[in-house]
Amino acid sequence: MSNPPIQSKVKAIRWFRTFHKWMGIPLILFFLLIGITSILLAWKKKVELLPPTIKTKVENGSWISPSEMVRIGEDEMRKLGRDPEVDRIDIRPDKGTAKVTFKTHFSEVQVDGYSGEVLSVGTRHSDWIEKVHDGSIVDYYTTGDEGAKLTYSTLVSLGLIFLAISGFYLWYYPKVIRRLKGN
Repeated sequence: MSNPPIQSKVKAIRWFRTFHKWMGIPLILFFLLIGITSILLAWKKKVELLPPTIKTKVENGSWISPSEMVRIGEDEMRKLGRDPEVDRIDIRPDKGTAKVTFKTHFSEVQVDGYSGEVLSVGTRHSDWIEKVHDGSIVDYYTTGDEGAKLTYSTLVSLGLIFLAISGFYLWYYPKVIRRLKGN
């Protein structure tokens, strides 16, 4: 004669196993993508995915204005034939520099905060890796809003939550069944 509590647990294990498998198969690509880009982002400075910050050569002086830094960055991009629309300025007072980044490409112009000299122009690989990581790369190349990012992040996060829950029950229920059989 079968034991109803054991049968319900066995049935639940079968359901969780099926659910876990069919939820995990389509999400595995996204989990791998998130895992690989996470490692790259964690190591971005060590593997030079960002141009190194160059220190100013000026020892004393006063800072140029942020609007002047923007103008210098825009001018540098125009010289290179790139879109000059600025996204942000990352000011590094301890190094005396500012990094000007752009909206439509992954370039940066490092500007000496005192002299206004262009210290370097480089590609910020970590920026596009971050966009791949959070799904906003689709928005970047299409609509510009956050629709794909929000959809991607929500679906992958819900999938991970459900896989964690079903994985727990796939581990836990066999222990419960063994205990029930022993009584």
